[in-house]
Amino acid sequence: MIIRRFISKMSERLARYEPPVHRGMKELDRNAFRKTLPLVVLLLKDPKNISKFTNGFKDDVLRMPRIPFVIRINEAQEKGKQLERAEPGPVQKKSKSLANDNHITKGILLKDTINDVSEVREKLSKEALEFLDKPENEYELRNHEYVLDYDFWKVEEILESILPEEYLDEIPTGFTIVGHVAHLNLRKEFKPFGSLIGQVILDKNTTIRTVVDKVDTIATKFRTFQMNVLAGEPDLLVTQRESDCTFTFDFSKVYWNSRLHTEHARLVSLFKPGQIVGDVFAGVGPFSVPAGKKKVIVLSNDLNPESYKYMQLNIKNNKVGNFVEPLNLDGREFIRDSPKLLQQFVAKNQGVIIVPGGKKYKDKTTGETKRTPETRIPIENQFFDHYVMNLPDSALEFLDEFVGLYSRHNLTYESMVQTHGPEFQTPWIHCHCFHKYDPEEQPEPSMEQLHERVHKRILSIMHTDEQVLPFEHFQFHLVRKVAPTKPMFCVSFQLPKSLAFA
Repeated sequence: MIIRRFISKMSERLARYEPPVHRGMKELDRNAFRKTLPLVVLLLKDPKNISKFTNGFKDDVLRMPRIPFVIRINEAQEKGKQLERAEPGPVQKKSKSLANDNHITKGILLKDTINDVSEVREKLSKEALEFLDKPENEYELRNHEYVLDYDFWKVEEILESILPEEYLDEIPTGFTIVGHVAHLNLRKEFKPFGSLIGQVILDKNTTIRTVVDKVDTIATKFRTFQMNVLAGEPDLLVTQRESDCTFTFDFSKVYWNSRLHTEHARLVSLFKPGQIVGDVFAGVGPFSVPAGKKKVIVLSNDLNPESYKYMQLNIKNNKVGNFVEPLNLDGREFIRDSPKLLQQFVAKNQGVIIVPGGKKYKDKTTGETKRTPETRIPIENQFFDHYVMNLPDSALEFLDEFVGLYSRHNLTYESMVQTHGPEFQTPWIHCHCFHKYDPEEQPEPSMEQLHERVHKRILSIMHTDEQVLPFEHFQFHLVRKVAPTKPMFCVSFQLPKSLAFA
């Protein structure tokens, strides 16, 4: 019974700080979110006593997140108000109001169980009263109306007060940020409240200028989807920073997922300067551009003309044009022709990557300002070390193009070794994929079982068997779970010679 009473009192106390409920609200009315709390403010003539009181009597001071317990007193607003004091006691010895003392600019909000100065003697702790009753501690008590308004409450608190009660278990406050755009995936039941939700999110996040909701699932071959602007500017041309690079693109016309930034960085960390990478589904360059900054040579391809356009812009803006070659081909065509495309790239650059000089520096010996000379980096290993296939919905289906990768160009293993030396090796393939399983499946499949299923899919697609591509030669990395039963993997394996030269 005592515990129940305590919980009830705590609930009542916390309810004071909840926003007003407006379940029928159709358009956001910020003025409707206003609540006044009756509190008592303590003014101490000696400013040093403020910290003494707040540190010494913490249980007597208001403790509520986002409400400061020391506040500034606006005397212009207070002028003309009747000063109310506590019950007769030491405070009555004051002959004048401290409100007229120019030194009084701050006051302490007392705990919220005290709603009127008449309650101070009853509810303030004995120790706090003894401190105030000391002759040298002049003070004043005032009733104070503390106003909570729209700016005080968080997104979820506002939404909990306006959305229907049956939806309160899962308030849609999660979103991803791409440049200045907040991207939501609202479930069907929340879409009628989209503009309300969007406006609240816009108001509460100063770096966001636009809030959008995905209208449908990714259905186009370019992995884009329609968007509905819920609030803010209808401007979807964004600039996103990632991996010490800047990416500019129209979010409505290309595929971008900010949740993949750690996967971008993970794969790029595997590439070494001077290596050659084929980025089959490059998008706007989240793998290619950071790799280029590492002096990795990348043939960066995407079929979407909009992705290709912004990829070119990002290559230019990040000054990696010497290392990253943009292409606008179908993924199959790119894989099939990649050895020839690489030869063309090497020939165009005459076997050398030229890094322009011209950066100013101060000579430590002479003190003169000089400019760095251009750097010439020979393209030594003229074969692909890695292929990246970041199209998880269908990338696996393209793996059959690696069968005969070199033989279709009349290249043999012996000729490759003769041309490139003993350093020649077949490429590593890093393929992203989803593998959805039945939520009713019992028992739930383990990660190793899911890996084995993906492995079997790859064997089938590449028309080979476990003797050529054994399971233990595969590396599986869980990128994220798109849904509880839909993990996204990155599968890495080195292309066997028998397949590359089949």
